[in-house]
Amino acid sequence: MNTPHHLHPLSAVTIALRGGFIGFTIPFFLVSIASGIFDIGSPAWGLYLGPVGFAIGAGYGIAYYYRFEYELTENTFDVSSGVVSRRSREIPYRRIQNVDVRQGVLARLLNLATVSVETAGGGDTEATLSFVSESEANRLQRDIRRRTADRGDSSIPTGPESGRVAKTTTEVSGLRAGDPLPEPRSAHVGGPRSSEGASDEVSEPSFDDGTPDLLFDLKPRELLLYSFTTLRPAAAAGLFALFFFFSESAIDILLTTARPFGGPAELTEGTTTSYGILGLVSIINGIVVTYAVSVAYTFATYYGFRLGRADEDFVYERGLLQRYSGSIPAEKVQSVTVTDNPVQRAIEYAGLWVETAGYGPDTSGGSKSAVPLARSRRVYTFAENLTNVETPRFTSPPPLARRRYLVRYSIVAAVFVALAFGLSLVSPLERWYLAAIVFGVVPPAAHLKYVHLGYYVGDDHLVIRRGFWRRRTTVIPYYRVQTISNRRSIFQRRLGLTSVVVDTASSRTFAWAAPTIYDIELENGRAVASTARERLQTALSERRANEDEAGFSVDFT
Repeated sequence: MNTPHHLHPLSAVTIALRGGFIGFTIPFFLVSIASGIFDIGSPAWGLYLGPVGFAIGAGYGIAYYYRFEYELTENTFDVSSGVVSRRSREIPYRRIQNVDVRQGVLARLLNLATVSVETAGGGDTEATLSFVSESEANRLQRDIRRRTADRGDSSIPTGPESGRVAKTTTEVSGLRAGDPLPEPRSAHVGGPRSSEGASDEVSEPSFDDGTPDLLFDLKPRELLLYSFTTLRPAAAAGLFALFFFFSESAIDILLTTARPFGGPAELTEGTTTSYGILGLVSIINGIVVTYAVSVAYTFATYYGFRLGRADEDFVYERGLLQRYSGSIPAEKVQSVTVTDNPVQRAIEYAGLWVETAGYGPDTSGGSKSAVPLARSRRVYTFAENLTNVETPRFTSPPPLARRRYLVRYSIVAAVFVALAFGLSLVSPLERWYLAAIVFGVVPPAAHLKYVHLGYYVGDDHLVIRRGFWRRRTTVIPYYRVQTISNRRSIFQRRLGLTSVVVDTASSRTFAWAAPTIYDIELENGRAVASTARERLQTALSERRANEDEAGFSVDFT
């Protein structure tokens, strides 16, 4: 019988200090409210109650440490925690998607690590161990990966999922006459599954000693290109938060920056022109600082990125200040997406993401970068080798869709001009009609949206391309499809168009919407949905008949 394990003793210190800090601040907060708002008691009470709160909080933290236990059993990873309210979790190995190990700067100096276990369900990490020793983190990562592999190919639906049928909102009986789609055939099998069992004495594979097999490493030139060609919206959100807390200092900096160009000397003293200059300079400053923060964050996050193969798992490590390492079982991969933006397309570079059903730290709802940036031709070859998909021949939406985008963007431009006119009525703004210049970008915007849309119905995979600012080309095996539906807005119904939405277990995230074939003819949309539904059932039957099949090749390079 296995003996339950505790966290590293140093974690008791951190938990106790965190609990003590919370316990110390709560009395001050309550005393301040009681004395300042309700005139009850004296603020000096906080000096006496603070140490008491610290002792209680620290004691609770120590009790939490001793009550936290974890254990690797034959079929599950068990975690028990809680002081007053006890919580016990049994996580089946077949449900585990990823096991991530995270190390900050201080943790690396102390040889500590945080282990996060992600499953296919829920929006949070299922279990987090903060902290364990680095060797223990590697042992857990290795043993969980081995036990997950021993359970066989869990990608074959079992239980309630075994009878799941792809659903369509529009029932059809066949394909459009004269435009047949290819007949289904068996899924191409990926790399061979190793039959050698891992033993507990085997150390965790390390890139430094040549194991696991290195598949891709991000070169310094590629890291710099990726950093300078990627803009992260989270950087702008962080700047807004800083502006909220340090608004006075930020305003002084903006005023100082704008004065040489004719900005106001003080925020309350200025003309319409000087305020306009201040606004323009503030926008430029915001863009420059946001871009600089984005570059620094991307560089630090993907510094030293390496992807490798250990048995039938993908393993990776990355990070400068905070080091991440993790494993992604190939059988857990739901779909593969190639991404690029206009700058990356101009220099012929792209990235490759694999998507699982798990959620965890610094993931995009289960999306993990397999190749942050490489030559586009190389990335598309990776995607084809990884999924065993044939080179897609994309079908574009009908020209009617482009006219629809033209009308849609024209309405947006008209609203913008109307807002400028309304602003001129209540402010010194003149020449509001210059806002009509936005109509000049409507035709190219509609065209660019249209030309970057496409889909391909393959023998074993559905490939969907969409997006301009961040174009995404997603390869979805039929056996990974959860639901497929035809969705039509009131305007699409008038034009005889439809959008086909394909859901996998990882499709809907905060960052990425489900892969969607936009604005195709209704008859074609029904044909795609019907074909995908039929091939889903065929693919599931074939995979049940051959449980050793692997849908994604771990030797994709």
